[in-house]
Amino acid sequence: MIQIGDTIISLDIFEKKFCCDLAVCKGICCVDGDSGAPLEEGEAEQIRENYEKIKPYMKPEGIAAVEEQGFSVIDIEGDTVTPLIDGRECAYIIEENGCSWCAIEKAWSRGESSFRKPISCHMYPIRVKQYQNYEAMNYDQWTICACARLKGEQEGIPVYVFLKDALIRKYGEEWYEQLCYAAREIETGKIKFGR
Repeated sequence: MIQIGDTIISLDIFEKKFCCDLAVCKGICCVDGDSGAPLEEGEAEQIRENYEKIKPYMKPEGIAAVEEQGFSVIDIEGDTVTPLIDGRECAYIIEENGCSWCAIEKAWSRGESSFRKPISCHMYPIRVKQYQNYEAMNYDQWTICACARLKGEQEGIPVYVFLKDALIRKYGEEWYEQLCYAAREIETGKIKFGR
């Protein structure tokens, strides 16, 4: 583990390789799962504030789910998450060219929304758990992302490099520079860990 500020980072984030391969997976992460995408404090409000810009891109079933359940729900573990359509896919899912992706991000990509998408989606395969005095960042290995791990290995892209934009969005440029410094120290053997 590496610590930067109040963040404890798993070595897997430096060592594992990952690169989404939408052509293969078709965005199945927006469909599969036990609950919606985890939302950080304030993200449901950001969705609400931008909803009229997001709504035109949503499926009718997604709009109905939001109107019935709200912009977010509490799942069985007590976490705030996006609502689901019929208990399966995210209410904000859209389908284009045989792939699933996010209506929230589509509105953002067109300059219509100030909110890009939930940080939990942007930072996947990193999952962040909040504790009283620190955050723990861990690498999540979901079976549906096997193609992303394969592509990451083939292209030699570590998780922290693949997620550069997301990590800067959450923690800032200076934090990310420290992360890259730690990665170089690990790579050159200046930081050593017992295995």
